[in-house]
Amino acid sequence: MQCPDIQKSITCMDTAVSMRIHGQGAGCAYRKVKSELKRLEKLLSRFIYNSDISRINQAAGKSCVKISPETCGILSEAVRLSVITGGLFDITIASLVDLWNVKKSHCAPDEVDIRNTLSYVNYRDIIIDTDKGTAALNRPGQAIDLGGIGKGYAGDRCMKLLEENGIASAFVSIGGNVSTLGNNPNGHPWRVGIRHPRELNSLIGAVTVTGKSVVTSGDYERYFIDRDGIRRHHILSPITGYPVDSGLISVTVIHDNALTADALSTAIFTGGIEKGLGCLAHYKGAEAVLVDKDLRIYVTEGIRDYFITKLTYSKLG
Repeated sequence: MQCPDIQKSITCMDTAVSMRIHGQGAGCAYRKVKSELKRLEKLLSRFIYNSDISRINQAAGKSCVKISPETCGILSEAVRLSVITGGLFDITIASLVDLWNVKKSHCAPDEVDIRNTLSYVNYRDIIIDTDKGTAALNRPGQAIDLGGIGKGYAGDRCMKLLEENGIASAFVSIGGNVSTLGNNPNGHPWRVGIRHPRELNSLIGAVTVTGKSVVTSGDYERYFIDRDGIRRHHILSPITGYPVDSGLISVTVIHDNALTADALSTAIFTGGIEKGLGCLAHYKGAEAVLVDKDLRIYVTEGIRDYFITKLTYSKLG
């Protein structure tokens, strides 16, 4: 007889994925989700030679590329989010990501190189023809990176697939991007921890959610300290070309849609509190927990009753 509950951890999309799937048919649903994640990686990763995104990048400034309707939809949504956030979110940031190479570097690139590379970052240079099913980049040297939206989209796909397979209770974390389905098996909302941005193995708080996604962007995930003692983290500003310095060090967005939450967490982190709340206002039901450089916590009104912490915090909105 098939076990009704599944708890699994795998590596996919270049990150750790953990799943808790509850109910009859959990084993079958898990296998379908695992297969779906691998399919999405082959479709969307810029590091896989024949993926849709890789082929667009290879043809930058040369030609349009035939892509799947699914990729067309993701790119169209990414451009829409760029417009809404005033360019605080921009998937054409790949060349800048490669220049900084935060994962392996120990010093900042030359300022001239940063300025030159920044000139290739412009979401307006993404050309999408949904009727023909093609996409292109306007200039040679430009490149798309879906790191700020791909895991969110994958989370949404997982939830849809689980629901279609009769699952009513599930928790999926893709590199810390959490998507939930229903409540946990005991009937209570899922409790999702928010990592403390400066203390290892510690939480700054948690949120309780039912069927929502919880996505956090922070300066603590990948970074190095340069020779001047400056923390150079992996979230780069499409406005300045440097690691974001907006006064925020952690942004958590709670929303029904993980793709939206993924992009918004990046945009708010980049724009800071005032601009970030302006972005958040475009999405009904979207809430946020923000932490600034002084470890002050700010919580939007709609999530206050669902935010758990022993620390003091201020209300936003």
